[in-house]
This record gives sequence, structure tokens and C-alpha cells, in this order.
Amino acid sequence: MAQDRIEQGRGFGAKRQKKSTSLGNKNLVPVPEGATTSPKRVGQGPGSGMGKTSTRGSKGQRARAASMRRGFEGGQLPLHRRLPKRGFTNIFSVEFQPVNLISLTKAGLSGEVTPAILKSKSLIKSEVGPIKLLGTGEVTVAITITVDAFSASAKEKIEKAGGKVIIREKKKEEKKN
Repeated sequence: MAQDRIEQGRGFGAKRQKKSTSLGNKNLVPVPEGATTSPKRVGQGPGSGMGKTSTRGSKGQRARAASMRRGFEGGQLPLHRRLPKRGFTNIFSVEFQPVNLISLTKAGLSGEVTPAILKSKSLIKSEVGPIKLLGTGEVTVAITITVDAFSASAKEKIEKAGGKVIIREKKKEEKKN
């Protein structure tokens, strides 16, 4: 029973079952013999098939299992310590999604504009993330837009057209006790 399963598993070459497709058998390329080999046994000793040294030569630092750490340069000052460290990454920085007035005009938006509408028009990537309204372009229709931040020129242009800018309320996270 087990022998039958092993024989069925060797489906390459002459024993490979032919499938009829619209392309015929052109998409069924047999794997040539010897193309797939088993991985090299890394262990040392006679069981590995590589002899006592397991292709590592005899003795020395490179023959050991835990020979050198990554980036080790033989005692020389390594590259990651030779190069200067500059600047830092501010973990409190907030990355706003910019929305210009010209993009609102091109999208043909008017009336009430929410983050969900901006997302549906592909003006922002995420409606959850912070959005900033910028003043590049002109607005001719009245728009009531809800955003997290805005520039002074954007607010001025929208109010001049008869609309208004509403700042979105931030959700306060509850602390777990």
C-alpha cells in the first residue's frame, strides 16, 4: 500500500501522467533527472556523508560552529562603527495626509466632505489617519470639510467661497486597568 503511494508520487519523466489541455502537453515540461538534489547535511561525523570535518577543513576559526558574528572583520573596527551616526527618528512625529484645494476642485466635490468621501475619491490612503487641508488651488463652490488640520490660506479660501472647515474630534483611548 505504501509502495503504491511512493510510485504515484514520482510523477516525472516517462511515468508522468499526461493531462489534456487546450495547449496540449506543451505546458507540462518534465523535470530532468538530477535537477533536484537533497540539501547538504551540515552535521559532522560519518552519518553526514561528508566525513569527520564536514567540508570545513581541519581546525581553525572557520571550522567551528559559532565562528564569527555578522559584520565581524577580524578585529578591525567594523563598518557599522566606522561610519558616523547622524540624526534620530522622532517616535512622536505625526505624518499627515495632504489634501490640496485643487484636488477637491478636480474631484468635483461640493457640500459636505468627510474623510470617507475623500477616501472613496482616492484623495487619501486611509480615512483613519490624520488629514491636513492645504491651500494650493482655488475653490468656487461652498464646501464643508472635516479634517484634522488645515493651513491658514486653505481656511481663508474655503470661507471666502461660502464653506467652512471643521476639525475632526480625536477619539480618546481608554486605559486598560
